[in-house]
Amino acid sequence: MHKMAKSHVVANVPSVVSKLLLLGVLMATITTTGAQIGVCYGDFADNLPPAREVISLYNQYNIKRMRIYGPNRDALEALRGSNIELILGVENERLQNIASNQATADDWVQRNVVAYGNVNIKYLAVGNEIESGPFAQYVGPAMEKIQNAISKAGLANRIKVSTAVHPVILQESYPPSKGLFRQDHRAFLDPVIGFLVRNKSPLLLNMYPYFSYISNRGSISLQYAVFTSPSVVVQDGQYGYQNLFDALLDAHYAALEKAGGGSLRIVVSETGWPSAGGDGQVTTKENAKVYNSNVIKHVKGGTPRRPGSPIETYLFAMFNENLKPGDRTENNFGLFYPNKSPVYPINFN
Repeated sequence: MHKMAKSHVVANVPSVVSKLLLLGVLMATITTTGAQIGVCYGDFADNLPPAREVISLYNQYNIKRMRIYGPNRDALEALRGSNIELILGVENERLQNIASNQATADDWVQRNVVAYGNVNIKYLAVGNEIESGPFAQYVGPAMEKIQNAISKAGLANRIKVSTAVHPVILQESYPPSKGLFRQDHRAFLDPVIGFLVRNKSPLLLNMYPYFSYISNRGSISLQYAVFTSPSVVVQDGQYGYQNLFDALLDAHYAALEKAGGGSLRIVVSETGWPSAGGDGQVTTKENAKVYNSNVIKHVKGGTPRRPGSPIETYLFAMFNENLKPGDRTENNFGLFYPNKSPVYPINFN
């Protein structure tokens, strides 16, 4: 993990001014200049607005990209004609059947992609965070079958097939140039990387500096995690790192270069910061606002290892999700409450 000098950041208590800004954000337009930012639409909740209202909220705030985790019929119907670019998930539990039967893959694509010809599907994420365990062996073969189905449907030039991984795949990440994939994950990763290279598809990466920070508070500063460090924190040869986001992303690029995937682009398919549910010092609305606001600004450019190109990035998530299991922070990654009001002021301009 990343090692650096310890520093402390004390979050400001929200003031009357910030409350006024929160009112102001209701009137603001979320704009995605360069269209680098999307927002994940998770629905692990029993109190969310209807899908049509959710799509209207995306349009109201001019959010041009979305990720959903399976073929949510209501969401797909509401997306018709909207022109919002979509990452559509192929469900983990379907992978074994799809991997073993081309007809099953063809049927999935017909029902969930071809049937929604006026939905702007950009990527199919074949599985989410299943780099190990019983489903991992099916990811590569399922990607091949879905690609075949997309090609037969005449959509291969429009839709790219990938899978979403997370940093557990790394054996080494510090310094970023030493990024290396875990050997016990290579049986999963090598076919995936080969597929992505052949099809010129990006790797989808769910990447949260928040989790790295809370696991390593003794060696990672909050400033480095939320993009507020005033100067370079990690010097890695010719590359200087002022934030953990770039360092994590470049560790994955370095690992890809060592595994035959140097030509690949990474799409950050999830990132975010919880606004509540933790110790009340790290998981605050202020820190969540600072992190997500800085992501929006930062991804218009590249990383030290891959400069010059914007970083396509999806914030997690549109709403707080009250049914997500695990730590209570999992329920508090949303930009909006289920009543559609912002959790904190955030300016996407």
